Amino acid sequence: MTIRIKAIPSLSDNYIWLIINNNDSTAIIIDPGSSEPCKSYFDQEDIKPVAILVTHRHWDHVNGIEKLVHDYELPVYGPSTEYIPCLTTALNVNDKFKLPEFDLDFEVIDLSGHTAGHIGYLTDGMFFCGDTLFSAGCGRLFDGTAAQLHASLQRIAKLPRNPTIYCAHEYTIDNLHFAQTVEPGNEEIQLRLNEAKTLRERNQPTLPFTIDQEIRYNPFLRTDKESIMKAVAQHSGQKIENSEDCFRYLRLWKDGF
Repeated sequence: MTIRIKAIPSLSDNYIWLIINNNDSTAIIIDPGSSEPCKSYFDQEDIKPVAILVTHRHWDHVNGIEKLVHDYELPVYGPSTEYIPCLTTALNVNDKFKLPEFDLDFEVIDLSGHTAGHIGYLTDGMFFCGDTLFSAGCGRLFDGTAAQLHASLQRIAKLPRNPTIYCAHEYTIDNLHFAQTVEPGNEEIQLRLNEAKTLRERNQPTLPFTIDQEIRYNPFLRTDKESIMKAVAQHSGQKIENSEDCFRYLRLWKDGF
């Protein structure tokens, strides 16, 4: 089996990811916030979807599910603790599963924080992380906690074999502008910003990425660095004693940026 990954732009800045089996033109859909761009691509490329995987409950990740299920009779995999439309397989942290049409073993990873029940999917050197980690940024806090989200980011950073990471939004350029504000002396941020601008000018995604890349310029993965702690302490007026404290006030800083 040979596979390829396709990013389907959706809504204003979402990506719906497809894992496509080139041998039989089947596809797994990840986080379909709308159905129309998926169906258009399937019709154009003669692709047959076989399943939907969902990372969390937010509308821009689930609103396309009902129509896709109606049109293609698809099973839906998603977190057991959140409401996911048409859910057929409720998943818990550390669950493992395989889809019949794909020779891929999926592992469910705890990514709580953005939402309390957010999960990610690890398979064959690929990690689909929804709204937990973005290039140069991370998700906002809704019904999860800063401690949970910080722990989830650390969990991603320690995944084996440095997998390629597929997140769900094109936020890279805006995130890098914030990163420059936090860490203006970091030359890696400007290098990534130049690269991202070139890709967007060509209407290409700035994604995916790897942790090895992100730890050079993503402030939310650098909250143990003295330069980040000093900047966050100065901005927040708080005493920053550890990485989790730094993350909490860095996330608040980004909320108001």
